[in-house]
Amino acid sequence: MRVALAEDGALFREGLLMLLRAAGHEVVGCTADGDALVELLTRQPADVAILDIRMPPEPDGGLVTAERLRAAHPGMGLLFLSHYAESHYLMRILEIGTEAIGYRLKEKVGSVDVLTDTLDRIADGEIVIEPVLAKRLVERPRGDRKEIVDSLTPRELDVLKLMAEGRSNNGIAGQLFVTPKAVEKHIANIFSKLGLQEEGSEHHRRVLAVLTYLRSQRAES
Repeated sequence: MRVALAEDGALFREGLLMLLRAAGHEVVGCTADGDALVELLTRQPADVAILDIRMPPEPDGGLVTAERLRAAHPGMGLLFLSHYAESHYLMRILEIGTEAIGYRLKEKVGSVDVLTDTLDRIADGEIVIEPVLAKRLVERPRGDRKEIVDSLTPRELDVLKLMAEGRSNNGIAGQLFVTPKAVEKHIANIFSKLGLQEEGSEHHRRVLAVLTYLRSQRAES
């Protein structure tokens, strides 16, 4: 996989480069700021760009850079890295896109297996959310979303949490030790209770189901 990287922390940047190369990925370029990454990608195509959320040219320069990249290269995946799992960052990321995009903690992508799995899922068009953030958002609803949570069974909440992590039906089944058919039934129930039965494709309904919860957390940020 062709990967581009923008990270202003020299030590973390070098460590990530080593991991990417150890995993067999081709690093097409590495920069310390967003402007340089945008310029690099005009010359070197990449499958996924990895961006530090907090980097130059602005405090949240990775988000600003990503908006430019998604407009210029809509087919390229985006992976955001941060030291912190912040719901307001996630909401801004989801405004950039809900396909081929991810938000992970830096401390959690420190192995070849985890980093490669994350990149592969993003390259395949999935949305990948740091599990601790997805779990927090699903299990701590606010305000008018409380009634929605109360209408879901504990198992449906488990399924929705794993959906928020970007897992496929088979991946959810494996985590919960149930059959894929059972997962499909739970997801159908979730869509029904959230009033999403008629909302386009299944992928679109999955994103809307997750966003129902994520948006309920905006006031906490």
